[in-house]
Amino acid sequence: MTTPLDSYARGATEPPLIEQTIGDCFDAVTARQPDALALISRHEGIRLTYRQLQAQANQLASALLASGLSPGDRLGIWALNSAAWLITQLATAKVGVILVNLNPAYRMAEVEYALNKVGCKALVVQPRYKTSDYVGMLRELGGAGGARLPKLEKIYWIDQPGDADEPGMTRFSALLASGAADDPHVAGIQRTLRNVNPINIQFTSGTTGFPKAATLTHRGILNNGFFVGEAQRFTAQDRLCSPMPLFHCFGMVMCNLNCLSHGATIVYPDHGFDPVAVLQAVQDERCTALYGVPAMFIAELQHPRFAQFDLSSLRTGIMSGAPCPIEVMKQVVDKMHLSQITIAYGMTETSPVSCQSSIDTPLDRRVSTVGQVQPHLEIKIIDPGSGSTVPRGQQGEFCTRGYSVMQGYWGEEARTREAIDTEGWMHTGDLATMDAEGYIKIVGRIKDMVIRGGENVYPREIEEFLYRHPKIQDVQVVGLPDEKYGEELCAWIIAKAGQTITEDEVRAFCQGQIAHYKIPRYISVVSEFPMTASGKIQKFRIREMMAEKLGLKVAHTA
Repeated sequence: MTTPLDSYARGATEPPLIEQTIGDCFDAVTARQPDALALISRHEGIRLTYRQLQAQANQLASALLASGLSPGDRLGIWALNSAAWLITQLATAKVGVILVNLNPAYRMAEVEYALNKVGCKALVVQPRYKTSDYVGMLRELGGAGGARLPKLEKIYWIDQPGDADEPGMTRFSALLASGAADDPHVAGIQRTLRNVNPINIQFTSGTTGFPKAATLTHRGILNNGFFVGEAQRFTAQDRLCSPMPLFHCFGMVMCNLNCLSHGATIVYPDHGFDPVAVLQAVQDERCTALYGVPAMFIAELQHPRFAQFDLSSLRTGIMSGAPCPIEVMKQVVDKMHLSQITIAYGMTETSPVSCQSSIDTPLDRRVSTVGQVQPHLEIKIIDPGSGSTVPRGQQGEFCTRGYSVMQGYWGEEARTREAIDTEGWMHTGDLATMDAEGYIKIVGRIKDMVIRGGENVYPREIEEFLYRHPKIQDVQVVGLPDEKYGEELCAWIIAKAGQTITEDEVRAFCQGQIAHYKIPRYISVVSEFPMTASGKIQKFRIREMMAEKLGLKVAHTA
């Protein structure tokens, strides 16, 4: 039983949830506007209307069925952003084949683990990108059906005209050409699918051991994408530029499924993130929305050519995936015309978004909170020890419940029970507070909290303070082991372009402004942070690298 003073909130119930599968929803939107532009993939020179995208998705779905795949089988995709990725996403959804997203940063041991963990029968792969030779790694693993990939039957590589053959693998173009756009078998299977069926597996980034395979449904990811767009008042007139990688929920759900459920246009600026490609795409395609993690927005704002681009078509977007620095948010609003930018918060296991600000949220709340509960969801903040809901304003663990929560971790019932309790609440591991109006502040990870001499210190608070320094572009704060105090604070700092900053300057900036125990003992000025392919900063790697440099012993965190 909760009271109005408890940290509990329930989302709106209107508009209702979409109770279609992804394929049925996409077909309904296509029927309404067949000639509207669905996809612009600038680096590939591809522009597809909804009708054209539907025809290719149906054709690929037909080919997948003819290749021997059935509803419930798993197909992996190991590639960067492309039209083929989106076509594969839609084709698998239409015939109930579970799409398994593989991180392009994976190397042999990781991709071997992922493919075998969920038993992928087929794989779509980009042959190479920059220094990554994906087909080369698959060959070293023995290819499809080899001793190390015994369940994998077929590999389809995303080819370009004029490419030489890849022995032992089939061209994606040949697979696509083998299907029929009007195959009645596809329509027949599509009619049997239910929206509560699993349709996507995403691996959560692990810091120790191997990542967990979060299993998501049509209902979860389709509705999450739709309501993310609703918070930004998305319509069929919107054009979304998203450099977010598609293997991650931000790209696949918040970009692709948001646009497709609203009849909007998806714009991919490049295979991977490039700030100039993003700025050029926004200008040339007159994009109305732009998505990214804070590091992407920082790179765009700080680029020497930033002022050359006309970004006046922009109105909204999302900054998410990592804590959003207040100063960066202010610059995005002022310099990028993103007056209606929103903040979203979530995790892979919740499809992903649980909270989001809206375009009407006062700017001070948009830059200092992650918004309020999303429609059709419940959230609460609990005492991690007792499990009881804490009063508003008090810190605790953020939990969420509703349609968006995953079915579980594939093949791992015990780990699923650790994350989702018997009442269906997903325990996120994030520390948060809820104010009187239901706005949520994320103050850190339970495992990120630093305990220095008995004082609880939250790195996010110190990061926000240091962002105010005029020479600091980006900052990350972690805890390092210390014999006297248990832990000491360490700050990694990236200076703004053309600026230099010293450790003494940073400490002087902190003196008299924050408590002495919050002033980092270790300060390192660096050129970059260790990142995941989805743009998340790997704090555990910062801890490991600094501990090694300083000769300290640091424990891994899960």
